Amino acid sequence: MPNKPKDCPLCGKIPAPEYAPFCSRGCKDRDLLKWLGDGYAIPGPPADPEGLDMGEGDR
Repeated sequence: MPNKPKDCPLCGKIPAPEYAPFCSRGCKDRDLLKWLGDGYAIPGPPADPEGLDMGEGDR
């Protein structure tokens, strides 16, 4: 038996091969916008700018 493709992670429909793992261009674009808008951010305290490791070329 062939494996059933996983459903679209946003709407649950059957994915389209050209947009996999999404079902459509719309779901693919919605996911990208969520990444760009920090919709997938992990909650936690703000980063301390003083504690960031900056290499020699970054200064």
